[in-house]
Amino acid sequence: MNKLLNPITDWVSTKRGMWITIIAWLVLMVGLSMGPKLNDYKVANFQSLPDDAQSIIADGKLKEYFPDDQGTPGILVFHNSEGDVDIEATKEILAAITEADLEGVDSIVDISQLPPPALAGFFSEDKTTMIIPMSLAAGLGSADFAEINDEASEIGRDIAAGFDNMEFYITGPAGIAGDTVKLFEQADFVLLIATVLIILVLLIVIYRSPLLAIIPLLATGIVYQVVNQTLAFMGSGGLELTSQTTSIMSILLFAAVIDYSLFVFSRYREELNRYENKYEAMKYAMRATGEPVFFAGGTVLAAMLVLFFADFRDYANFAPIFGTAVFVIMIASITLIPALFTLFGRKAFWPKVPKYGDAKQVKHGIWGPVAKFVVNKPLLSGGLVAILMVVSALNVLNLDFEFDTVKSFPDDMPSRVGYEIVEEKFAKGDIAPSSLMVVSDEPISEEAAANLSDELTAYKEIASARPSGQTEDGGAVKYSLALSINPYSAEALDFMEELRNDSAALLEKASIDGETHFGGITPKLVDERAVNNADIYKIVILETLLILVLLFALTRSWKMPIYMMATILFSYLSALGLGIFLIDVLFGFDAISTRVPVYAFIFLVALGIDYNIILVSRFMEERKSLKVKEALEIAIRNTGGVISSAGIILAATFAALTTMPIADLFIFGFMVAVGILIDTFLVRGMLLPALILFFEKDA
Repeated sequence: MNKLLNPITDWVSTKRGMWITIIAWLVLMVGLSMGPKLNDYKVANFQSLPDDAQSIIADGKLKEYFPDDQGTPGILVFHNSEGDVDIEATKEILAAITEADLEGVDSIVDISQLPPPALAGFFSEDKTTMIIPMSLAAGLGSADFAEINDEASEIGRDIAAGFDNMEFYITGPAGIAGDTVKLFEQADFVLLIATVLIILVLLIVIYRSPLLAIIPLLATGIVYQVVNQTLAFMGSGGLELTSQTTSIMSILLFAAVIDYSLFVFSRYREELNRYENKYEAMKYAMRATGEPVFFAGGTVLAAMLVLFFADFRDYANFAPIFGTAVFVIMIASITLIPALFTLFGRKAFWPKVPKYGDAKQVKHGIWGPVAKFVVNKPLLSGGLVAILMVVSALNVLNLDFEFDTVKSFPDDMPSRVGYEIVEEKFAKGDIAPSSLMVVSDEPISEEAAANLSDELTAYKEIASARPSGQTEDGGAVKYSLALSINPYSAEALDFMEELRNDSAALLEKASIDGETHFGGITPKLVDERAVNNADIYKIVILETLLILVLLFALTRSWKMPIYMMATILFSYLSALGLGIFLIDVLFGFDAISTRVPVYAFIFLVALGIDYNIILVSRFMEERKSLKVKEALEIAIRNTGGVISSAGIILAATFAALTTMPIADLFIFGFMVAVGILIDTFLVRGMLLPALILFFEKDA
């Protein structure tokens, strides 16, 4: 690898190469910025499940047989917390929204034309709440939903304000989707500002040099713009981009560029003590760090590309987006970053300017004594860390999953408030009814359709099973299923899975010869759970094997990659177990999204292995002339400061996700931050060195 990298980094470290590199990156950034914008290509109605998932096939069949019923449903919620809901206020609001003729609103039930018995079905049992179904046109995106919701909500709230204790909300799939778009638009800006400020403050506090804070952020800003604009071009070519994916990508980008900048300038500072010429110092700094930094980026890239093999499209969608980001970062790590530091030279370290010939004065702070303790007492240091990590890893057995995505949003989000009112006042299944379609080669009689409805309501978990449509030839009947339990709960998912498996027997009892298709939220969650569980094993196995292969190529050893990978996997389990405990105790989250363990694995393994690579690369460099113990002590001592600094900054960067008002991202950011700190100080600093000392022997 050095044969390929050395000519590049040697040239970048020259005066001419430095200027050409910086100018080329600036020209690339400006040129790309004149193209399409990333936000123009973000999609909101992203399909997470693969096309062959049962619920996706069911959606296709429903569109085929009932094309006019495929708009996105919404629920208009009218509520009086002090007494009966005012029916006149409700009628006035509905009339005003209808008269506004909002573009995209397909239909709203006209209650003014309904007889009293039919109208009663829209009230809660205690009469404090009324819900009215609304349908938005098919083909709209969440941005359209947000605009419609804003206009309708403004009309509704203005009128409701004229009545005592009257509240108006829009919820259901349309309301939630619209609020989600606005949530991410606001949160993305906050996330970006929080990330930059956290990194800036930490760099200044740790290194006490303003330029050492500004230069990495300057490099990050250039890379960020290049990546964003590259993704915009890919989006214009058909790549689906989601707000959640691009938010996580921005954190990955900031974290990786800052990390690699620290590794480069840490070694550059050492070489400035050895070489008077700043260009020569960077040349030899990059000869030492170019390969491990480039390889570290390569392991992250490999981890991201593994996601192409995932069936869950949220994960597979990460692959091209994160892969593009990491590829650009890798190129920047051996070109832009060294060029910028070379440009500033010794001035970059002001006021602690490294002086030529002062190598003996380099201090290693706490890592000098730590390195001596670890190499002299590896069994004690490594054993204590291993015990602590085993205890925290065992808490993984208490992992529970949350499938109700609405619960991950802020308490005061209008669609969540409306959702929780409906959840409290009506049958739980009314929040998100499922659809059942029965297709037969023969016309399905009215009696057979009624028999099937009776068979379905015989289940205690089904509150109602109302026929909601039949094709003209009678060959397909559609039912709306409202569960008596929360349709987002694990219990509902288990029941829906059982119901799908029992569907053939149900049809036989109803004397129908046909096939069933279940659509809606709960069947989709059943499929998501199954696909996610399969993907966890697939991603863990493939990513582990691929990174092992890369580590074999880097270390040219069969034992070292096993130590490195084993400690990282152990670190992940420990972080997951400790994270589950802490988010419950500190923040009250007793369950997490199924996505969080996968997201955490991808990032903790991909980024955590970087620190092991930096340590082991330095160890192998020193091992050429020293014994195992001495080489390892120097490696721990000389890399400890930069790795711990990088780890703190990396953890804080991911902790910036706790500014996001979405619980999934909050929990993910917190868990990854915890995992990075475990890996930085315990695994890299003590456990891995103890393993190396235990198994590696002098010839």
